[in-house]
Amino acid sequence: MNRRRAVATGVGGAVLACGFVLAAIGVGGGGTTKAPHSSLPPATAPIERTTLTETQEADGTLGFGATHVAKGTSGRGTLTWVAAPGYEVTRGRSAYRLDDRPVPLLYGSLPLYRTLGTGTTGADVAQFERNLRALGYTGFTVDKTYSSDTAAAVRHWQGDLGVTQTGRVSAGSVFVAPGPIRVAERKAQAGDRPNGPLFTYTGTSRVVSVALDVKYQRLAKKGAAVSIDLPDGGTTKGTIAKVGKVAKKGQGDNPSTITVTVEVAGQRSLGSYDKAPVTVQLSAGRHPNVLAVPIAALLAQPDGGYAVQVVEGARVRTVAVETGAFTDGKVEISGSGLSEGMQVGVPA
Repeated sequence: MNRRRAVATGVGGAVLACGFVLAAIGVGGGGTTKAPHSSLPPATAPIERTTLTETQEADGTLGFGATHVAKGTSGRGTLTWVAAPGYEVTRGRSAYRLDDRPVPLLYGSLPLYRTLGTGTTGADVAQFERNLRALGYTGFTVDKTYSSDTAAAVRHWQGDLGVTQTGRVSAGSVFVAPGPIRVAERKAQAGDRPNGPLFTYTGTSRVVSVALDVKYQRLAKKGAAVSIDLPDGGTTKGTIAKVGKVAKKGQGDNPSTITVTVEVAGQRSLGSYDKAPVTVQLSAGRHPNVLAVPIAALLAQPDGGYAVQVVEGARVRTVAVETGAFTDGKVEISGSGLSEGMQVGVPA
């Protein structure tokens, strides 16, 4: 069962139900209408002054996020080991070996597309030197120039890796990813040539991915806090890390959606779940110091607007209202002569 609920849908059902009952007793016009004692609604509720925050439930999937493909670049040599699914790799460690030599992971956005050696300059040099420094090697300046000092540090690093100490770094000798990785699926085996997909991988932290109906996009703001309902009935907190900019068109009756990614700081709170369905509670649009009534108090008007029944002793008058935020069974209202504490009609 799809657990997503749209508050507005509940409003429609409640409003129609109220409309049928009230129409039967002769109340439903705009403005103010007097009614005999027999026309009193079955129950009342007070108009409250409160703060409402718009909320929306959305279905999500808890997992390790987007999957990427690691490809061999040189086509030379033979794969002698590829990590198994679930294997996690951090900077300086290897997810596969080529001709029984480790191919270490470095962090960055630029692939190593050329050989780096003394005199080479560019952003890829700076990226490589940042990694070399992070691995604990010193004696060089981190900049865009591959100097003789860089080459000396590289020889030291290569000696620790157990590979030939050339002082140069060739394409295919390292693997670059944005951060730590987790192997998802092997695509090649020991004995294969490294000239195609080697394995797929994800990040190492679990995230929640939500295909959000575009009509609720305004509730998904980067950096916003959300609540996540887990399969075991527990809850945890998350933060929206990314909101997609391109909508995916729905098929048939399915709505168009955008992808929302939610990060979870408390990874231990997630237990061992992977690829598990969860419910994300989105909230936004805080409306402070507003008048609010139960959603069931709304009366559908012939012109498409809404009204409420104000009950004053044995008198009932119908007051047209403008609606605002809908949340937690309440709706923000404004209208002529309305004030906190007044009683409005609701179904029994």
